[in-house]
Amino acid sequence: MAGDGGPVTLRGIAERLGLHVSTVSRVLNGPTGEQGRAASAETVRRIRDLADELGYRPNPHATSLRTRRSNLVGVLFPRLSEIVVATIYEGVEEEATAQGLSTFVTNTHDDPATQRERIAMVLGRRVDGLIIGDAHLDGAALADPALDSTPFVLVNRRADSGHPAVTCDDYQGGRLLAEHFLSLGHRRVAVVAGEPFASTGTDRTTGFTDRYREAGLPVPAHRVRHCSFDTAGGRRAALELLTDADRPTAVFAVNDLAAIGAMGAARDLGLRLGEHLALAGFNDTPLAAELPVPLTSVRSPMAEQGRRAVRLLLHRIAGEPVASQMLTPQLMARVSTGAPVGPDLR
Repeated sequence: MAGDGGPVTLRGIAERLGLHVSTVSRVLNGPTGEQGRAASAETVRRIRDLADELGYRPNPHATSLRTRRSNLVGVLFPRLSEIVVATIYEGVEEEATAQGLSTFVTNTHDDPATQRERIAMVLGRRVDGLIIGDAHLDGAALADPALDSTPFVLVNRRADSGHPAVTCDDYQGGRLLAEHFLSLGHRRVAVVAGEPFASTGTDRTTGFTDRYREAGLPVPAHRVRHCSFDTAGGRRAALELLTDADRPTAVFAVNDLAAIGAMGAARDLGLRLGEHLALAGFNDTPLAAELPVPLTSVRSPMAEQGRRAVRLLLHRIAGEPVASQMLTPQLMARVSTGAPVGPDLR
């Protein structure tokens, strides 16, 4: 105990209060959501007050030895520098901390070989589980036999292999954008579609084009341009679309960074957003509403995806059955989308 210069221990606190050491352990070291239920409210208060008074600090190494768990979660993302990825990771870290877990993150640059190397590196750290945010639709990197013995969940992107994932309902988000453009009268539309290996771009594009097909206005293949998920990719794709003879009156970019690149292309071509061209993005990053022309975007619950991914992973670690979760998108209409000006020829 603190009085004799030794470390403050759970047993010492228990003896001082006349409680069983397991009760004190559950209150001070149990999962966050269970600590308050480990004893009566008055007992929980007494334990915490004495622990604070004596300066008790949990010993994560001792806990790990007792439970045979590292309380460490590995997280893989394409690039932590991307604002969407960074926001999702904030949610992961926030929830992990609340659950008494530590995280470490590594970047894979969406390269399959690097993905496999990073998975091996993370598993070498003896993690309790993984949160994978760089899945490709074909799920190739997820077929690594080394993953068979370690629980993992996907976040932001899904894979066709059906592994449990927490994502935005990207397909519905694409439909929301299509409905918005249709309500404004846009018949000649195009998509800056992102990378074809990522479910985010593919599902958003499919939702959008399905809705236009249902309206009797199928989007021609040449008006769907794949590109990298960044401003440079969005700019290149938009320049190709906007210099075609049948220039679209509205463009849907499957993320806000690509939409900002498309803004630059429109500016250089002398097109005013909301007048000559309607433009929309996806994710509703904080920058979207603050641009010189505020950008219409579909809001995805980015940080909440991260928080839920941690909870889903904990269920998997506990051996419980889990199911994928899709979070609801929301359309945020702003100045960048307006009705078509002049004849809207098909």
